[in-house]
Formats: sequence, structure tokens, C-alpha cells
Amino acid sequence: MPGLHWLAVVLVGCDQSADPPALACMRWWTSRGARASFKRDEQAKLLLQGVLLWGREVMHVFDQGFASSFWLGLLVAFSLRFVLRWKKDYQLVDEQGQRRAAWKIARGKRGWQQRLVWDCRRHQWVMASILALPVTHPDHREQPLWLVVARRKGGLPWYLLTAEPIANADDAWRIMFAYARRWQIELTWKENKSELAFQSPRVWEWEPREKLLLLAALAYAFLLTLLAPFYTLLRRWLLRRYCHRTGRHCRQAHAPFARMRMALSRLWQSVPPHWESLSGRGQPTVSVTML
Repeated sequence: MPGLHWLAVVLVGCDQSADPPALACMRWWTSRGARASFKRDEQAKLLLQGVLLWGREVMHVFDQGFASSFWLGLLVAFSLRFVLRWKKDYQLVDEQGQRRAAWKIARGKRGWQQRLVWDCRRHQWVMASILALPVTHPDHREQPLWLVVARRKGGLPWYLLTAEPIANADDAWRIMFAYARRWQIELTWKENKSELAFQSPRVWEWEPREKLLLLAALAYAFLLTLLAPFYTLLRRWLLRRYCHRTGRHCRQAHAPFARMRMALSRLWQSVPPHWESLSGRGQPTVSVTML
């Protein structure tokens, strides 16, 4: 809705099949009215919350929208582990002390190693190569950085900036695969908009709107927990019984979020949960159905 924005922090593991995403935090803010705020302020609040919760126990992964001297300075000031996708035209300082664009620093340099990598977005194997170069930022020369360049056949290269020490090709691949897990946040926006209608709450007052979105975020976090391996048998039964599909895409989906939501909706519509009154005063039974 006009003036309504939201941010989320999603916690993911290294293994896509064994570590489903978990919703760590989600908050909304507006750029209009008495509660108006600014994008960088809200992002900094979430970053500070992550620092207090995890410190250096996790690796923070950011897309190109965060590629800036300001954001890099925050990450360096908090001594965080991070992977930041750098824009190819943004400048860095190479080993010779020359200030050049990222793509020019990596131009003409062959990759350290090649291997087949599974592209989960396009569902195919692609040949990729990896390269890492020591660099610094013009505004933060005291912090040594590494520019990891991931190239693949038929696609644009990734320029990843990190402060993690890189001694060999395995360390560089680890940075690349960490950034590849960022695709889960893209799926978060897709599922929130298409399945849970986050982008179109039909209430106008700020407090009722925020409460409604918080309830939707709670439902989203609950659905993500059902994607864990512990619930594999329950998930198979639920999908088979209440949302059966025979298409190849549905059968091969590792995280059938849309079908899970639909299956739970049909389950609770056919068999609504009931909670008997515990007060003993004869209040009627409450029936709740989640749509």
C-alpha cells in the first residue's frame, strides 16, 4: 500500500534440504504521516538487533541494495561477518593501491577453480568458476577485504565483498554458496505477497494494520516450521490428503509452501479445531478456522 514498507530477517542454514528458512524478525514502517520514518534508520535498527542477538555467530548476507560506503562502514564498525554483493561499477582499491571499478580489478584474471554448481532458480547444473582478490574500500582503507568473483556460463558474474579470510578456493566457494542462500529472502517476499497478501491489507489505521500483519507474520513463521525434516511424514500426509498434485514441478519442490498453506486451510475448514472452556461457567465452545 502507498507509504507502507516492511523489512525482514530470515535465518537460513548451509544445507537447503536439511535447514529450512526461519523467520527471525519482521517489522513494518511508513514514510508518511505522524509515524513517518526513514529506510536507513529502520535497516540500522534491524542490524543492531541482529548484533545483540547473534554477534559473530552468523554471517550477514546483503544484496546490491546495501552496496554503499555507509552500510559497509556499519558492518566494519560492529566487526560482523558479512557477504555483500558489490556493484560492478563501484570502485575499490586493488593490491597496487589503484582505485578502480570492481569489474576492472577482476578483468583478465582467470578463476582459481571450476566446478558444476546447481542453479536452484533455473533448476539446472551450470559450470562456474571462482576467484578472490584482496582489496580495500576507499573510505575504509584500514579494513582488509576480499572481492570474490563468481562466474558462470550464460550469466553475469557476482562480485561479492567480504571481510572473511580467504586462503584457497574452498574458502571462496564458501562465500559464494553463502550468498546463493540469499535466494530464500526473495522467496519470502514472493510467498508473503502471493500467499499471505502482505501487500494489500484492507485496513487504514496504523495500529489495526500492524496487528493484522503481525498475525500474518506469525502464520508465516508457523508454516516455515512445518518444512523441517522432523515433519516430513506429517507434511507428506497433509499434502497427499488435502492438496494432492500430480505435476512434476509440485512433486520436485523441496519446500512446497503454497501447497502447505492450502492444505492446512482445507484441513481446518473441514475439521475446525475446538477448545473447551476451562472456566467451568458454561461458556460456549470456541471454534477457530484459519483461512
